[in-house]
Amino acid sequence: MTMQLVIGNKRYSSWSLRAALVLELTEEPYAEVLIRLREADTRARILAYSPTGKVPLLITEDGPVWDSLAIAEYLAETYPEAHLWPRGEYARAVARSVCAEMHSGFVALRTHLPMDLAHDQALVDMPAEALADIERIIALWTQCRTRFGADGAFLFGHASIADAFFAPVAARLRSYRVELPPLAADYVATIYQWPAFQRWLQAALEEPSW
Repeated sequence: MTMQLVIGNKRYSSWSLRAALVLELTEEPYAEVLIRLREADTRARILAYSPTGKVPLLITEDGPVWDSLAIAEYLAETYPEAHLWPRGEYARAVARSVCAEMHSGFVALRTHLPMDLAHDQALVDMPAEALADIERIIALWTQCRTRFGADGAFLFGHASIADAFFAPVAARLRSYRVELPPLAADYVATIYQWPAFQRWLQAALEEPSW
């Protein structure tokens, strides 16, 4: 059976993007089921697939898997040859740590810099709590790139689940024209040069706005 990934609008759905990038890293075939968000029938259509009424959801031969982090873990276990987590026990632990922090944190960034891949304008006033989130993100990226990124341009050298989870963050920082130190700016450029991200971005830019 070909896997199916149930997603929301590519322009706006950051969690859908995360799951899609991880799935792309496996190089396994899959089909997309795109459900437009903020429509009258959105919740009913998603509930036809997902028990939580949220996207993304991965339909596998074993059954449905929901939540981006659970999808990532399922794919990492199912396709170990893809090395979705970095090599090395401590590197994997750090990668899981930064993904968990991304999954549960950075509320101010999400609130004040919502994902819109067609957006290209700085905020007039950046809230202090959003700046604090950005500073923490820069510190995380610096830690990962400095300690683990010697063999490539991604956080842990090669593209991994960690990059899939921070790709929407990189997109937010570019969309809102946030000034970044060189290492962080280079990492944002790496995400925008990632072919899987480029394909998603192109499709997102062809979608209508809300």
